[in-house]
Order: sequence, then structure tokens, then C-alpha cells
Amino acid sequence: MKKKKLGEVLRDRGMISPGDLQKVIGEQQGKLIHLGELMLERSLVSKEDLGAALEEVSRIPYMDCASIAPDPSALKLVPRTMAERLSVLPMRKENNRLIVAMAAPQNLSALDELRFTTGWEISPRLSFRSELQQAIDKHYAAESGLASSYGTIRGTERKQFQEVEFFSTSSRQANQEAIQEIQADLRQKKTPAVRLVSEVIQVAMANRASDIHIEPRVSDTVVRMRVDGVLHDHQLIPRGLQNSLISRVKILSDMDISERRVPQDGRFMVSVGEKQLDLRVSTLPTQYGEKVVIRLLETSAPLTSFSDLGMSPDVSEGLSDLLSAPQGMILVTGPTGSGKSTTLYSSLNKLRQASVNIVTVEDPIEYVLPGINQVHVHTRAGLTFVSCLRSILRQDPNIIMVGEIRDKETAEIVMKAAQTGHLVLSTLHTNDSVSAIVRLLDLGIPGYLISSSVTGILAQRLVRLLCPCHTVQVATPEFQSRMAQFGLSRIPKSMAVPIGCDKCSQTGFLGRVGIYELLRVDDSVRSIIRASGNVEHIRAAARSNGMRLMQEDALEKVLSGVTTLDEILRVVPIENISLLECPSCNERILPLFKYCPHCGTKCAAPSKVARSRPRHWFPEEVSSQ
Repeated sequence: MKKKKLGEVLRDRGMISPGDLQKVIGEQQGKLIHLGELMLERSLVSKEDLGAALEEVSRIPYMDCASIAPDPSALKLVPRTMAERLSVLPMRKENNRLIVAMAAPQNLSALDELRFTTGWEISPRLSFRSELQQAIDKHYAAESGLASSYGTIRGTERKQFQEVEFFSTSSRQANQEAIQEIQADLRQKKTPAVRLVSEVIQVAMANRASDIHIEPRVSDTVVRMRVDGVLHDHQLIPRGLQNSLISRVKILSDMDISERRVPQDGRFMVSVGEKQLDLRVSTLPTQYGEKVVIRLLETSAPLTSFSDLGMSPDVSEGLSDLLSAPQGMILVTGPTGSGKSTTLYSSLNKLRQASVNIVTVEDPIEYVLPGINQVHVHTRAGLTFVSCLRSILRQDPNIIMVGEIRDKETAEIVMKAAQTGHLVLSTLHTNDSVSAIVRLLDLGIPGYLISSSVTGILAQRLVRLLCPCHTVQVATPEFQSRMAQFGLSRIPKSMAVPIGCDKCSQTGFLGRVGIYELLRVDDSVRSIIRASGNVEHIRAAARSNGMRLMQEDALEKVLSGVTTLDEILRVVPIENISLLECPSCNERILPLFKYCPHCGTKCAAPSKVARSRPRHWFPEEVSSQ
């Protein structure tokens, strides 16, 4: 049976005369407007009759978005710019689906983009484009502030550009050219890439994202955001917009847009209201095009106290004692993204005063801290860590902060500075505090120089905090078995479980907290470093002096309900644990299980797990929580 067209349905129902139908069809030729909208505009049919006819043609229910107010929680799932671009309006959540009014509900790419952006299955409803635009202006305008609108760009396209200001950091002329090009595009309304870049940056800011990933794929491009250390899909972009989107980012970053075969680095500044961000951009050629990663850094330093960072009282007091020393070297270790820079800047904020000369050498300067002399490394101009340090030592400094120790020469200079009346702070990429000693030895630094220079090493990680929406439940047998394997004297009877809400984007986690391990280099540790530098001997000496391992700090936060066991196992290196994989469901389980607690499949014979119980574990009152 041949499918009827909209005009035929309206004519057969007697809602429009054949003459008027032919007239409006002729008027539609050469115009970018739907036939139904043109009929409605000419008052040839009523809205109710047109909606009923469209339902018959499309087999999709009609929804009058002009008379139905959307649910605010549904409205927050779709940014305003996306709603305007796709002519959609999220109405309400129903079971596992999101009801969305759409001007073009048959647009599969729009449905896919909505599905990936919201994380919900989409149930489309038919509505008119003009009414959708009015409803978008009305309901999104009611959302106050950037965070409440999930970083949407309000107002017209011209106002959008005024709200998001782009500043090049290396070429004023290139910046002006980029702005002129953007403004010309705005006048011509050829700005999908401009709008998209602004939208993505604002959504990232609203959701506290640290990185934006733009990854080309076979048929489309996916935008992902790292929030609290975990990547989440944000939206899909049609393949046709990929090159213009990446070119827009490269223009703002002062990169060569014609060069797509080699990696490039750049940066630019973004101002949204009173908030400014420094965006570091990196491109990498891949199989399907250039992959772009944008790191978002606030220009103002995070002036956070040690307790707010998550340090326990003993670590906070120990680090404060090390910082109060007139000389010595303090190292902060951990992988990329573990919060080392935040710890260093919090330490500098604690140390800065009018009577002290503080100089930093960084690549790049991540935060601007008033009252401190900060130097940006410029390798091409010959301004390296080594050359900077030699000049800094002639500037009468009291405290020196080096962004990272990368080679032997840098390490030797900062250690000699620590021996000559300076307090030196720096970072290393190692797994724990003791491994930093081994790393310095591997760089070729003599043990006597390390032992006489380094006064303390702080190792750290970042784990996600449970959102206030979490709940406390009776501990499952699996949870108790896993906790028992770590040598706790008492097994917890309850456990915190993430739930998920609109505030945490249904993840169950909101924000991050540090996990710390502080090694204070005392006489016993120094003698071992001079003699052999054996890792186990250094750890044993530090443990006998009261050092708590990172895994102990992590498990204490699990017991206190700050985070979950799965979260610390994802981030923190835990010793004395050997998990197996279920042959049926591939879930990780303990070797002592005869049956998988996830699917009930019988497992291999349980094996004994060798473990050595640490001597300084949790006190009785902590482990009984």
C-alpha cells in the first residue's frame, strides 16, 4: 500500500481544498520550510488538524509543546545550543526513556546524538518548529546561571560569541584574524563549528571536566569529557563537521591548520563571565583524522588547605613540619593527573609571605599565584629547567619550586640547592614514595647526595568521592571477604553504595579526594640510602617509624564511607591481593570463592593467597567502623 503524503491526507479529510493545496505546494517550491508549517503560517489548517494528519503520515504521536511545560530534570539533560540546533525539547522521563518533542523525529542522526548526550533511550514526539523555538526560549531562559543550564550558550548567535571570548596566547595578530573570521561567519550564519566549540567548552566547565577529547571514528566523531578522572561520552558529531571543528580549535590555538600529518601543541584563553580558563591543546594524527585533546586549567591557583585535599592529620602535620624547615627537598610523586600540582600550589600558598622570596620554574605555568615569581620554560629559546635554575640561584631565593625533575642535570642542581640553604619542592612520576629513591638512583644521582638532600617524599592518588545521594547498606559477603584479605582486625558490617542523581550526572560520585603516603627521610632511612638503596629495607625502616602506606589511607576512606572499595582498587596500587576472572561472566572474584557471586558458576578449586599482614595497620576503632 502506497504511503500517503501530508497534503493528500489533509485533502482526503476535507481539511484543505485541492486548490489551496496546489497553491501552497507551488509556494513551497524553492523554500526551506516544511509544507505543514507553511499551511499553518497561512492559516489554511488548524494546529489540531495538522497534528492529527502528521500523526497518520509519520506514525509518531503529536505533542503540543506550547501548552505542556517540560520537566526541569529532563530539560537539564540537553544543552540549549543542541536543542536549538536540532529543534528539540526534552519533555519528561518515562520509565527508561526520555520523551523529546522534535521538529524532525525521523532524523536518525539527531536521535543518536540525543541518545549519546543524555544517556537515555529517546522516545520522539512530533511538534512544530516555530512552537519548539518559542518553548526553548521560554523554558531555557528560566534556567539561571551557567551550571543550572549545563553550560549552554544563551541568546542569539551574536550574543553567544560575546559570552565566550577567545584569546590567543602566542600571536595577537592570529587571534584578531580568528575573531574576524568568527564574526564574519556569524554574520553569514555559517557557524556550526563555532557554536559547537563554544558549547562543548561551556558544558565542560559546568561539569568540572579536566579534559575534552575529540576523537574521529569511521563514520562520525565523538566528543568525550574526563570528569573526576573518568572519561564519559558527551555527544556524537557528524563526519562532515569533523574538519571544520578541528580547524576552529587549531585556529584559536595558533596551530598550522594546513598541517595534519604531525602532532602539534597550542593554547588559548577562554573567558566566560568572570571565569577564565587556560586551554592547552594537543593534536595527534590518527587513522581517521586528527585527534584533539584540550586540557582545561583555571588561571587562578586552587588555594586549598591540606585537610580539604583529604590529608589525614598525621600526613598534614608531617608535611607542614617538612615545609617549616629552612632547607631540604620535598618531592611529590604520582602519575599524571594525580593532583601533584594542586598539592605543590597549596604548599606554596602556605609558605608565601612578604619576608620570603619564592621562585618557580614550570613547563607550563599552570596557575598564577600572587606574590610568587613564576618562570615559564621556553626550550626553543634556550630557557630550559637547567638554565633557569642556574639563574634562579643568583636571584637570592628562599624557596624554589621546580615543576618536574626529568633528567640527571636538573636533579643534581636542585639537590645541591637544597644543601645550600634553600627549600626545594618538585615532582617525580613514580608509583609510591619509596620508588622515588630508586628513580633518582636510576637517573645516576649518588646515594649520598640523595640522603643529604631529600627530607620527605609525598606519594598520592586521586579517587572519586561518593555523592551525597549514596546510601549505606549491609555489607555483602563478597565485600567482607575482599576487606578481610587486607588484614583488617574487624570486618565492616556495612558498606557505602553509590546511587546516582542529577547533581552527579547519575554516576554516584561527585568530586575527588586525595590518597596519601608520606615518607619522612630520617637517620635510619638515610643510612640505608647511602648503603644500598634497597626498596624493601627503606620501606621497612619507614614503616617502623610510623609511615602509613597509601593503601592503608585508601582503605580507611572506604571504612569511613568517603569512597568505595572498587574505586580505590581502580586507582590505588593495593598489595596482597590476587583476583581471578570468572570463566563465565568475566567478573573479577577472589580466589577463595567456590562459586562466582555474580553468576553462580562453579569456579576452580580455591587457592591460598599469600599475604603478609602489615605491622602498622588500622587501629581497632577505625577498622571496626
